[in-house]
Amino acid sequence: MKHSVKEWFIVTRYWSFAVSTMPVIVTFAYLFSKGMVPAEFKSYLVFVLCLLGVVLLHAAGNVLSDWYDFRTGVDNENAFAVPNLVFHKFEPREYLWFSVILFVVGCAAGIVITLLSGPGLLIVGGAGVLLTALYSFLKYHALGDLDIFIIFGMLTVLGTAYAITGSFLPETLMLSLPVGLITVSVLHANNTFDTETDRAAGIKTFAMLIGGKASSVLYRAYMVIPFVCIIAYVIAGWLHPLALICLVAIVPAWKNFKKAAGYDAEGIAAMGGLDQGSAKLQTVFSGLLSIGLIVAGLL
Repeated sequence: MKHSVKEWFIVTRYWSFAVSTMPVIVTFAYLFSKGMVPAEFKSYLVFVLCLLGVVLLHAAGNVLSDWYDFRTGVDNENAFAVPNLVFHKFEPREYLWFSVILFVVGCAAGIVITLLSGPGLLIVGGAGVLLTALYSFLKYHALGDLDIFIIFGMLTVLGTAYAITGSFLPETLMLSLPVGLITVSVLHANNTFDTETDRAAGIKTFAMLIGGKASSVLYRAYMVIPFVCIIAYVIAGWLHPLALICLVAIVPAWKNFKKAAGYDAEGIAAMGGLDQGSAKLQTVFSGLLSIGLIVAGLL
């Protein structure tokens, strides 16, 4: 069965790429604000390659996750997140091979970055690839949220900083908390909404572990903590005051907060669509934070 480029692109769940690319952009902007980006072409080439690599691995993980959900029966005709496999628009082997290709190309990009920056990146990159491949298994055992935080919060930030500067910079990990929690909120919202179908499939996500009510409260916390972090970092002198421009993102965060707060009246239906709402928040929050830090570096 032949598929168009557009159809293959849709398979990657491209709308979620903000949660993987924004940590790279924010880290670069932070380094730029501190004057730590070497003024040479290689620095910007590495930055672009980091964006490409993280998108490829994220896409590979998304496709593999959908394949795994179908093979284990989590996605079926009665409950499905992605209909392609359930209704045979794509065959499982097509998803599996596409995932393998994306992993291989993503790893190739990582090798190029390693050659340009240093061997230390192999540690971070290797851990990222392994945790991405294990995501579905960990998700089914209530560890998916932690896995995503480590991959797209800690490892992406630490790896980007190393790739650009050639050194591990532990101080950049402070960025992992605000940016990483918004990323985790995407997964958490989706898992909370899918609680009943996931339970029927015999898996256990973190949202199932703590229950719907607690999950809706935790999601609301994810909408607040990132802003508290940025304010605290600015007060502590860790970030330039221009970083506060990201507080404009309180508007979409509040919209998500209010929707999740409807859990008491609407039940699980209140969590519907909040995964995409969180992805949009990541774009606005991290985009504005990056702009503020870039401007600070130019002053």
